[in-house]
Amino acid sequence: MATHSSSALNFSFCLALVTFTLSSFHAQARFHAPHPSFNYCDTNEDYAVKVSGVEILPDPVERGVPFTFKIPAYTPEPITSGDLIYEISYAGVGGPPATFLHDLCEETPCPVPAGNFLLVHTELLPPVTPPGTYNVKLTFKDHQDKLLTCIIFPFKIGVKSSVSAI
Repeated sequence: MATHSSSALNFSFCLALVTFTLSSFHAQARFHAPHPSFNYCDTNEDYAVKVSGVEILPDPVERGVPFTFKIPAYTPEPITSGDLIYEISYAGVGGPPATFLHDLCEETPCPVPAGNFLLVHTELLPPVTPPGTYNVKLTFKDHQDKLLTCIIFPFKIGVKSSVSAI
């Protein structure tokens, strides 16, 4: 009789352990999925604007379909204007990145008051863009060319395309 209850106890313990492990993985995947990782360009730099995440919609990006970067950030002081420079490169491939310059006021209401704000950038990739992983380096400078922040983050372009072959 003692053997039977010991086996039942071991089985219950193993089942509880497996359930806990699976629920932990599910919670981590759900938490991290909408926010790809990013890094500051210089980890020793104390940037004035602090970024708290990057959301990419849809993820992965589809060729020929508009996609959006949403970047929540914080500024301790108001920002009246500035420039956002996006440098996009194919991960692992050398060569100059594709560079895009955008006015801050195109991506968030200006002036930006002190506190939390959201940068929203939407693009449309040509249908011929190769699928794969790309890196974005986003540099944010104020109207006096002072560097406010700089981050690097990856995004993926899927193989699916909205354009079909005829």
